[in-house]
Amino acid sequence: MITRIKKKSPLFIKISFYIALLIIVVAGAIAFKTTKNLSKSSELVVETYMVNVQLEQIFSYLKDAETGQRGFIITNDSMYLEPYVKSRESINNSFAELKELTKENDFQQNNLKDLSSLIDKRLNNFERSSSFSVNDNLESPKFDPVFFEGKELMDAIRNKISEMIEHERVELLRRQEDYQTDVLLTPIFLFFLILLSIALVLLAYYKITKDIESLKSYNEELETFKESANQSEIISKHGNWIWDIEEETYIYSDNLYRLLGEQPQSFIPNLDTFMTYVHPDDREKLEKDVAAMMENEHLPFVHFRVIQKSGNIKRLKSYAQVLELDGVRKLIGTTSDVTDEFESFRLLEERNAELERNNKELSAFNHVASHDLQEPLRKIQTFLSRLVDKESDNLSKNGQVYISRIQNAASRMRLLIDDLLQFSRTNKSEKVFETANINLILEGAKQDLAEAISDSNALITSDTFPVMYVIPFQIQQLFSNLISNSIKYQKVDSIPEISIKYNRINAIEEDKLVKPKKEHYHKLTFTDNGIGFKNEYAEKIFVLFNRLHGKSDFSGTGIGLSICKKIVENHKGYIFANGTPDKGATFEVYLPI
Repeated sequence: MITRIKKKSPLFIKISFYIALLIIVVAGAIAFKTTKNLSKSSELVVETYMVNVQLEQIFSYLKDAETGQRGFIITNDSMYLEPYVKSRESINNSFAELKELTKENDFQQNNLKDLSSLIDKRLNNFERSSSFSVNDNLESPKFDPVFFEGKELMDAIRNKISEMIEHERVELLRRQEDYQTDVLLTPIFLFFLILLSIALVLLAYYKITKDIESLKSYNEELETFKESANQSEIISKHGNWIWDIEEETYIYSDNLYRLLGEQPQSFIPNLDTFMTYVHPDDREKLEKDVAAMMENEHLPFVHFRVIQKSGNIKRLKSYAQVLELDGVRKLIGTTSDVTDEFESFRLLEERNAELERNNKELSAFNHVASHDLQEPLRKIQTFLSRLVDKESDNLSKNGQVYISRIQNAASRMRLLIDDLLQFSRTNKSEKVFETANINLILEGAKQDLAEAISDSNALITSDTFPVMYVIPFQIQQLFSNLISNSIKYQKVDSIPEISIKYNRINAIEEDKLVKPKKEHYHKLTFTDNGIGFKNEYAEKIFVLFNRLHGKSDFSGTGIGLSICKKIVENHKGYIFANGTPDKGATFEVYLPI
């Protein structure tokens, strides 16, 4: 029953848990990566703002420097040069910060180089413009080109900074979109993975619950089966034992203890303890058998006796064979109490011996019947014949009637002795089977009945028979008795017509054959047109000495059909009769193939 537990269940549960665990790990990895990406996106957003701030500060520093320069040019007061001096240092700090912020952005790094070049030019322009003010040479024609060059450089710086800020703005929008996408999709995807893992865990839990219920049911069935097995051991008087080959340990069933006359599990099962119960005369042989068992890992049927504490001697029979489960090899054995079988066998031998003696006595009786009884009967018939031949005229009518009755009785006595001898020979155990030509056997039976066939003008028709494995002389007797029976019970003023048909049949298709021992049979059907009989007597006619008609109506002893039945039984076959009054009878004979 336990083998009915589905082997795929544990595998399915393992796979479900592994997949759920994998999903959880993947979800964790995705969450970690997403968190990291979100953190990086936040950093990039902040970085973009920082770049913009630094660019604006640089431009602010330049405007402060430009304002200071203009004040200096107008007033020639060095106080106005302070913003210019400070802006130089601040611009350098902002540039250093920008290089660090955009170190992974090649486009902005190139823009910073261009911006740095423009700023350097603008600062140089500041110095050249300031030199005109220091020298009071503002009216010089060279001043205006230098001054307007500064304006152009500032416009170029403004454009470059605007370009860089626009680039950062576009990057910021892209990063914000990526950030929003991650923020939107990641929770949904994680939620889906968590739901899937929960579904797998629940499915595995459901499967485990069902398996537990099934296992509980199987355990109940196993307990029932175990109890049934225990009861079966008690009823059938046998016990089971297991020898663990690797561990060299034994397990005894409860009833094995009972076979030894002990209470179940009353001692630790081992070989030495078991040997103490074995009959001293059988112990040495059993020890050799056990030693061979341990060497060959197999125990053929062994017989031995045990002595119980009560003094009862029991005869036991053991057998064992190796069984391997999950790489563990064990010897599974059964020990049965065959004491009753042994006693029955001994009683059977005694009865067989008695039967053999009876058979010998019966054979001796047959010898007496065939010689000693027939001899005085022949003398009686001889003297009766002489008396009739020589003294019949001297006898009264009553005397002649008595003589006639004596002759009839003597004839019946001879017929009865002959039939009894024939029945006795049929019962003999010497049955020599051989392959025989049934057609020749039938002809032999006809020769035996040649006189009766000729006197009655009987018409016999038959099929062609195959060779059969039979006892030839008994089959010839069977043919003779059945044909003779049909001739004997013919209707007045009619010619006996006897038909013998043959068929090879399948036993399953014949309803008459109850529990047939063979699959196929020869079927011989004897049909006649005689006086027939009522079917209620179909079985009685095979009983020894049973007659359906009076002695004065038909001759016979009531043994002929009994002989037929015995012959068929000797061949492990069947014979059936079927009759219709005044229409005839049918006898069906089934002989195994």
